[in-house]
Order: sequence, then C-alpha cells, then structure tokens
Amino acid sequence: MSNVRRVLVVDDDPDIREVIGVALADEGYEVLTAEHGAAALLRAASSQPDVILLDLRMPVMNGWEFARRYRQTPGPHAPIVVLTAWRDTEDDGNHVEADAFLAKPFRLGDLLSIVDRYTRQNA
Repeated sequence: MSNVRRVLVVDDDPDIREVIGVALADEGYEVLTAEHGAAALLRAASSQPDVILLDLRMPVMNGWEFARRYRQTPGPHAPIVVLTAWRDTEDDGNHVEADAFLAKPFRLGDLLSIVDRYTRQNA
C-alpha cells in the first residue's frame, strides 16, 4: 500500500494549477491537474485522488457539473475543496456540497493546511 497522498487540482487557469502544484509537490504530494471538469472526471477515475481542489467557473464542464457527475460514479469519493474568486464562495461551495472552501486569493498556508487535514483524515 502506498503512502503517497494524491491531490487533483482542477482549474482553468494554468498559472494557478502550476503554483498550487509546485507548492503541493514541495510538501510531498503527488499532484494531478485538469483544466476543466470533463478532464478531471477522467483523472479522478484513473487515479483516485485523496482530495480534489476544484474551481467552479470553468469552460467545457464547470465545477458544479463535475461535482454532480463525480458523486454519481462508484465510490469512494475524495473530499472536494472549492477554490473560487466569486464573492459568494460559501454559497457556491454549499451548492456542490463541498467539504471545505477557500476564496481566491487565498494564503498558501491555508490551502496546505486544508489539504493536509483531508489527506490525513482519509489515510
């Protein structure tokens, strides 16, 4: 059994994916990325992430649709942490039944703390 903790970062902004990815990799996480919900569904199915960092407003398939379809797949399901720049972050997170949410811009330490909490909880 592997002790690698896997995080799926779903965001249409390549700079955000890169910054989060580097920060998580530096902390020892295996980082998977997807530029929209459709790509994220494929990644999640093949890699079983321990936590999903999810932007909501993306082209092709948005975060709300991703969350709905992801939860329809056979489990177990990773916790979803919503990352969004919208003012109604908490409402957006509740609409996808998120386990946690962070408003953009966020402090990297806050993100790492949430990821650590959910990956340890599911270990």
